Formats: sequence, structure tokens, C-alpha cells
Amino acid sequence: MDKELLALLVCPMCKGKLKYRREEGELHCLYDGLAYPVRDGIPVMLPEEARQLSVDEKLHDSPGRTGER
Repeated sequence: MDKELLALLVCPMCKGKLKYRREEGELHCLYDGLAYPVRDGIPVMLPEEARQLSVDEKLHDSPGRTGER
């Protein structure tokens, strides 16, 4: 996903920053706990298309995470 586009995108629910998870093909909003799909390189920013993040996913994406388990 284009870094310039990613810098412009915000969560449609809370207007907060999103974290791009390339492996999952999703944009994650930690505040709302939602994952928005990216299909064919196009973010689908519709709340009805988002899925709820699991607790593990929220912890994995949380700021300050070192990546170690």
C-alpha cells in the first residue's frame, strides 16, 4: 500500500490513526478494535465491512510492543 495514501487515511468511526498489517491485508484501528480490509490494494473503509479485532491482535499492534513473545 502506498505510504502517502496510508498517511491520509483515518478510521471512519473515530478519525484515529490506522496501522497497516500487510500480512493480513488489513488496516487496524486499536481504539475501536476494528480491522478494515484492503482488497486489491484498495482500502475498504466501511464500518460494515470491518471485523472486530481479537484481544491478541490488539496487544500485538499496541504501541511500544517489541515484537517478542
